Amino acid sequence: MGANPILGVFFHWLGGFASGSFYVPFKAVKKWAWEVYWLLGGVFSWLIAPWVLALILVPHLTQVLGAQPFRVMAWTFFWGMLWGFGGLTYGLTMRYLGLSLGTGIILGLTAVFGTYLPPIFDGTIGAKLHTIAGQVILIGSVFAVMGIALTAAAGLSKEREMDEEKKRDAIQEFNLRKGILVAIFSGVMSSCFAFGLDSANPIAVTAMHYGAAELWSGLPKIIVITAGGFVTNLVWCIYLLRKNHTFGEYLGRIVTPEAKPEFALASDSVAAIEPNDPPASDTTSHAPLLLNYMLSALAGITWYFQFFFYTMGESQMGNYKFSSWTIHMASIIIFGSLWGIFLKEWKDTSGLSKFLLGVALFTLIVSTIVIGYGNLLGIQLGGH
Repeated sequence: MGANPILGVFFHWLGGFASGSFYVPFKAVKKWAWEVYWLLGGVFSWLIAPWVLALILVPHLTQVLGAQPFRVMAWTFFWGMLWGFGGLTYGLTMRYLGLSLGTGIILGLTAVFGTYLPPIFDGTIGAKLHTIAGQVILIGSVFAVMGIALTAAAGLSKEREMDEEKKRDAIQEFNLRKGILVAIFSGVMSSCFAFGLDSANPIAVTAMHYGAAELWSGLPKIIVITAGGFVTNLVWCIYLLRKNHTFGEYLGRIVTPEAKPEFALASDSVAAIEPNDPPASDTTSHAPLLLNYMLSALAGITWYFQFFFYTMGESQMGNYKFSSWTIHMASIIIFGSLWGIFLKEWKDTSGLSKFLLGVALFTLIVSTIVIGYGNLLGIQLGGH
């Protein structure tokens, strides 16, 4: 099967839809602390789903992984662990900058770092950008960053229009200097997933050698990367479960108000806390265990599908597959913003905020089309 950038962009859009949607089931979880449902969802997204799908679609999976040199597995796992820190510091950025501004800055940085640093490190960036196709892709990447910046501007405008009570709930610890510093750290760490995918390329090559279709050859890479991220998140979630005494929530035990979990940590702590999460528990009723387990599993599996489709899209981008990361980030913003519109988060905002969001979405869609066209040029012209 030859490369097909148009199909690749479509797959990346599907991945962006999955990433922009995965937190919706988490919103419906009742009376559970963040660390309870986040870890349970992570078991499905970082362990179960990667193994199940790869076992189904990749022949001789265990042999593929067993044939890898220690160096390949170690570096891929290492980048996965660093990527895990990006997720954990994401919540701290939200506390300092607010949801919309923080998300825009982090994903903008992640898009730039994750797209261009891997080819800079392996020394191929010059050859890629010297071609017409590479230059078109660069223009598309600039559009993507512009779109993400416009999304952040729309979010900032929206937050300025919030009443004081809602503003205190969302960004009660607003601190621009700290927020920018943490956002840079989170953006760099989050981009490490792209480094992991790059370092794991030998795994995909081995998978095809053992008979895997090129379309599925990237699935074994996800297993190793997400295993690293799982370790990082597991350590932090266990710390929170012990500190907040919330282990029992997995069995339906409700924490009394006197022992209610602590969500707001010290200002210098690192925590992936959703600022608008409701209190995790109360004594009025028991948590709906079966529903919470199902919702957490659904959220975790949905999260995994972003990279399931990502590797499919990457396999179709030809010699310029490094541009896949930019398309992925742009798609996440597009579908995340559309969910916000569907959930009426922008209902009471001003015309300026809605205009900025509309221009941002248009710019991001254009960026993915331009990048896809650049990849198509690379195939048609042989990169020259």
